[in-house]
Amino acid sequence: MEIETFLLSENDWVPNNSRVPVVVYRGALDGEGEELAERFEALFEGHGWPPDWRDGIFDYHHYHSTAHEALGMFVGTATLELGGPGGRRIELRPGDALLLPTGTGHRCIFASADFQVVGAYPKGQDWDICREAPDDAARTRMAALPDPRRDPVTGESGVRTGA
Repeated sequence: MEIETFLLSENDWVPNNSRVPVVVYRGALDGEGEELAERFEALFEGHGWPPDWRDGIFDYHHYHSTAHEALGMFVGTATLELGGPGGRRIELRPGDALLLPTGTGHRCIFASADFQVVGAYPKGQDWDICREAPDDAARTRMAALPDPRRDPVTGESGVRTGA
């Protein structure tokens, strides 16, 4: 597995997160399809990130102000834009995973017809969908949200540092 981390500062109307990095896990798990989805769900659950849904990724810029998000790709391919308009583009395939800290803008700009991911959130956090600049209440929520206790993929304690 190859792991890449990077911090995203505020961009346009998207707040991003300058404290907790985005983590890209290339080849986190082997396989494809239903069996891989179940393995991602078990992996996330075992590290305190209960899986919540299976689906694609919205094609519009959005972020979550109430939760960090883990995504595990289990079928198809996609290109995501992270960080808001003009942000960083990453290509994903089955077995890849992402950790998106609260406030991180993301959208799907291309996906194969069969593209699917598992979505998971730290235990006790419920996601929202934000499509406009954060108001003071949203900024307060994001600042108060605890950093992830464990990495959703490796299970390590704490959060990685940005690179």
